[in-house]
Amino acid sequence: MAENTYTNPVVDYSLPDPSVIKGDDGYYYLYATEDIRNLPIHRSKDLVNWELVGTAFTDETRPDFEPKGGLWAPDINKIGDKYVLYYSMSVWGGEWTCGIGCAVADTPAGKFKDCGMMFRSNGINVQNSIDPFYIEDGGKKYLFWGSFHGIYGIELSDDGLKVKEGAKPVQVAGDAYEGTYIHKRDGYYYLFASIGRCCEGIKSTYTTVVGRSDKLFGPYLDKQGRSMSDNHHEILIQKNESFVGTGHNSEIVTDKAGDDWMFYHAVKVSDPDGRVLMLDKIVWEEDWPSVKTNSPSLESEKPVL
Repeated sequence: MAENTYTNPVVDYSLPDPSVIKGDDGYYYLYATEDIRNLPIHRSKDLVNWELVGTAFTDETRPDFEPKGGLWAPDINKIGDKYVLYYSMSVWGGEWTCGIGCAVADTPAGKFKDCGMMFRSNGINVQNSIDPFYIEDGGKKYLFWGSFHGIYGIELSDDGLKVKEGAKPVQVAGDAYEGTYIHKRDGYYYLFASIGRCCEGIKSTYTTVVGRSDKLFGPYLDKQGRSMSDNHHEILIQKNESFVGTGHNSEIVTDKAGDDWMFYHAVKVSDPDGRVLMLDKIVWEEDWPSVKTNSPSLESEKPVL
């Protein structure tokens, strides 16, 4: 393999549902669903070579509002001078008791101090309230979330740690989706999401999709003008002979060459144990994102960092 190339997966053990941020120390930090207990934190200088640096929580500090629940699908952000980590907490199938909480730390390596539950499904009346995503827009702070019962958004308090008093959920996409990420670019909002089954090994059908809108709360449309509220979208990353279950993408990271990169997870056909960490370049054509061959690369040029 040439010095300026990398191969997928970039991490060959299970790191599902990645979220990534660049720290003030020059490292990129990546967080994932806790197949490593207490929610793993990895760091990298080049987006390709990652090392485990710890966990967001310990057994003593882990959230407990769903006592037997797992910590799923984290979303990392810097709000003011704090790193804020949104997380889902759920037991498998607990679609009315699961919920979303947040935690704060002074550095991206943590440890994180839990701020507790923000809401749960049976309180906010949105079934399967998992997979949070935070975004600031127009001077306001919002959280989007949802899993196969609609994608919803709501305004947050000024510190981003609570739902704004009196705010109500607004549905922005249909019941085909989970794993929301919204990216602003050149006057459009792009809603990335995942469809299909995430967690059935070689039978996983997870696929990354996208729609776009000129407003944060939609409507999000496909290239033919059909709405994601009616479960229409464009396919971004789908299976190939080497990888299946390609979904739950991270934030987009832009390198020094101006190229955009996205992490996601997949199941390796040759060893379908767990959901490994993948990296691919996003190319923009006529204001739409695409990945070469619409499927995972096996070998690609490294990001320029």
